[in-house]
Amino acid sequence: MNALIVVVILLLMFLLSAIRILWEYERGVIFLLGRFYKVKGPGLIIVIPFIQRMVRVDMRTVVMDVPRQDVISRDNVSVRVDAVVYFRVIDPAKAIIQVENFYEATSQLAQTTLRSVLGQHELDEMLAEREKLNTDIQAILDTQTDAWGIKVANVEIKRVDLDESMIRAIARQAEAERERRAKVIHAEGEMQAAEKLQVAAHTLSKERQAILLRYMQTLIEIAGDRSSTIVFPLPMEMLNLVQKAQEKTDT
Repeated sequence: MNALIVVVILLLMFLLSAIRILWEYERGVIFLLGRFYKVKGPGLIIVIPFIQRMVRVDMRTVVMDVPRQDVISRDNVSVRVDAVVYFRVIDPAKAIIQVENFYEATSQLAQTTLRSVLGQHELDEMLAEREKLNTDIQAILDTQTDAWGIKVANVEIKRVDLDESMIRAIARQAEAERERRAKVIHAEGEMQAAEKLQVAAHTLSKERQAILLRYMQTLIEIAGDRSSTIVFPLPMEMLNLVQKAQEKTDT
């Protein structure tokens, strides 16, 4: 009787040790006597003790921070770059069999790829074309991790830090660019004003009476000033025009 109880207890312990429960986001890679058998889960599965071994694999998207990397750009500017990589396991068997630690391997590959890709671009491209750089890094990582059963969904460059001296140099460059644009705009305005004045002078030169009207209008504007004494220059040519106009009126 005692022997039967012991056998029943051992059988219950054996069954309990064989039962595994995998969550919806988990898969179990089963090895049978050291050889790959199959991928099971999610839910309730049976793993035969001493004969089978199970390795759990999380199928959810992993958010991995890439440690800050020192990068020298193509124009020899030293920067420090932070990035984040989003990836997930799509083939649990490859993730366990093909690489010892898929998380560490992906992290190391992301660091080397980040330095390699950014080192091929100039500083202005790093700052202005971040979306393109993200896409390039993601494509390279996704291709190289495919053999590990890993899908790299996205790569984001978070920060590009510069030395203080480089920040001041960029500020001076931006200020010089603003001054250059202001001078160009001012020169364009002067050129347009000169063209308009040339057209106006050509028009007035054809009509002498228009010159007289313009002169009188200018005198009226000056007269509105509160100066105590105003001296009006009156060219002889204009006096002749006034005289001729008076003669026409008298006739």
